[in-house]
Order: sequence, then C-alpha cells, then structure tokens
Amino acid sequence: QEQLLESGGGLAQAGGSLRLSCAASGRTVSNYAMGWFRQAPGKEREFVATISWSGRSTVYAASVRGRFTISRDNAKNTMYLEMSSLKPEDTAVYYCAVARSTPWAESKVGEYDFWGQGTQVTVSS
Repeated sequence: QEQLLESGGGLAQAGGSLRLSCAASGRTVSNYAMGWFRQAPGKEREFVATISWSGRSTVYAASVRGRFTISRDNAKNTMYLEMSSLKPEDTAVYYCAVARSTPWAESKVGEYDFWGQGTQVTVSS
C-alpha cells in the first residue's frame, strides 16, 4: 500500500525548533518533486517548501525563507523539514506531498497528487 507518513509534529515555544519527517512506503518517490504544505484552521492549504528529485533545487514561501530548511534522503525515501525560529503563525497541520508529474521543485498545490495525512504543529507565544 502506497503511503506518505509524516512525523515530528508537536508543541513548541516561539523561537524554538521542530523537525518534520515524511517517509514514503509502497513506492519510490526519488524521481519526483516533493513538497511541504500547511493548513491553519479556517484557511486554505498553502505552500511552504519544495525540493527537486535530486535535492539540489529548493524553493520556499516568503513567510518561512531563512527559518525552514527542506531536504531529502532518496536512499531512505524520506523528506525532512527543519523548522527554526518558530512563530505562533506557523501553527497549522503540515502535509507532505509528491508531485509525480515532475522531477523539478514545484510550488503549485494542484501539481501534487500523493499526500500524507498531516501532522499538527502548534507554536505557543
């Protein structure tokens, strides 16, 4: 069974750090773009960061640039999101996803067709 499983979410204080992981099982994702998205209550799902198949190209939303770092380990079929200098406005459910239409970094949510179930990140002030 194909699935993406996020882990590492939880509660952090403002200024703190968390590391999210996204492990793919059932199929390899090493040939495809991967990304992180988030959705806060009452808001639409928004782009956070994306990484190309090789890991050499990354793109970040302006709101997280300089604070978050996306990476991947294709040997482990896993993607990561290192989050630092967290702010209360980073509170959301974080989703990892795969865009099987492209190997290149992709920020459009509509290009992603394989999603995880999400992990909650809560940042207290």
